[in-house]
Amino acid sequence: MLAVELIADVIPPVHTSDSIQKVIDRMIEFRVRHLPIVNEDQFLGLVSEDDLVETADFQTPIGSLALSLVNPYVREEQHIYDVIRLFYERQLTVVPVLDNKNNYLGLISVNTLTTYFAQLTSVAQPGGIIVLEINNKNNSLAHMAQIVESDNAQILSSYVRTFPDSTRIEVTLKVNKQDISNIIATFLRYEYDIKATFNHTDDNDNSRDRYDSLMNYLNL
Repeated sequence: MLAVELIADVIPPVHTSDSIQKVIDRMIEFRVRHLPIVNEDQFLGLVSEDDLVETADFQTPIGSLALSLVNPYVREEQHIYDVIRLFYERQLTVVPVLDNKNNYLGLISVNTLTTYFAQLTSVAQPGGIIVLEINNKNNSLAHMAQIVESDNAQILSSYVRTFPDSTRIEVTLKVNKQDISNIIATFLRYEYDIKATFNHTDDNDNSRDRYDSLMNYLNL
């Protein structure tokens, strides 16, 4: 997925003539700590709530402020991983997206990113979760998929977690089957180290309700 595909139009940018009070009000309204400053289509920078608290007069236009962030943004054709890295490295709540002519196209909010992750990891889909701890040299997703598919199941999503100064990695598999007992037995037969499993076979399981509640809260 590319950055341009995650642009959210619900949060408008601010302008150099806008007062500090207006910017604060907009941050509160959209529950963000950063907003892009744009004049026409030109991106001028990202204002942080930390930039606003030093000035006593809240009617001061933000164009007169010195910004603490050095124009963080991504290009429209950059991969979503570049967006995630910028969110993480700069601790941002929004990331501006520019085209190749440096025109401002919109922004990606942390809430949009959360929704994307929910879709990416298939959290709303019923099924089981298997967490494996393996040696990095034995990391064969094809073999893991064969084991899962041998029980007429499929891997919905997977991700890998590495550890500093270790050759061991953690692989998390989300499969489209709630009863994963046979899959677990097969992994054990192939001497995989199963760190944890989560299978929601209870008819009263309310994980989908909790997911929907979370998404509704983030969209407030």
